[in-house]
Amino acid sequence: MTAQLIIFDLDGTLIDSRADLAAGINHMRKCFGLEPLPLKTVGSYVGNGVRLLVERSLQGADVDFEEALQINKDYYCSHLTVHTTLYDGVAEGIPQLVAAGHKLALLTNKPGDPSRKILKHFGLDGYFDSIIGGGDIEKLKPEPDGVFHCIETTAMETSNTWMVGDHYTDLAVAENAGVKSAFARYGFGEARGFNATESFETFGDLATFFATV
Repeated sequence: MTAQLIIFDLDGTLIDSRADLAAGINHMRKCFGLEPLPLKTVGSYVGNGVRLLVERSLQGADVDFEEALQINKDYYCSHLTVHTTLYDGVAEGIPQLVAAGHKLALLTNKPGDPSRKILKHFGLDGYFDSIIGGGDIEKLKPEPDGVFHCIETTAMETSNTWMVGDHYTDLAVAENAGVKSAFARYGFGEARGFNATESFETFGDLATFFATV
């Protein structure tokens, strides 16, 4: 087995955060007298960073965008893990991957500080050599900068690097960076025509795969 660098997305890949994200969006909408959005709708807006999440959630509404963005950020950052859970197999699988000799990194378009707090809450932050979120680097996924940073930080080879995620931005960033990709079918994102190197129905399947690579 050859050690791999496995770069994980966060929302829809390691955690199911839809309920807390929707709560933040709907709190923000309520502040402007707007009706709440369904959980599925908010989930479909996730993956391209908080600014686009809020923008998509305010389509057709005549409100101050920057004020709305700040209201959402303030509420969500104080309610990060009220309903958020790890996907089945993540709590056991992450330590197993490290024990197998792999390097782990996190690359998410969610802001960096909340991402680190969430990983710490679940006791997983110590398993990651690099944790990069929105605001930590200039360009979000699908730009390849974050992948390159993870490769440099861990001194791993591009040929042994994987990007794992549930969203087309994860598959696109893998393509743009010239690394392999793994699609988390169990998440709430969509591939949108991008083809992954491997696809997995559960996190347990993913962990088993990397135990034999």
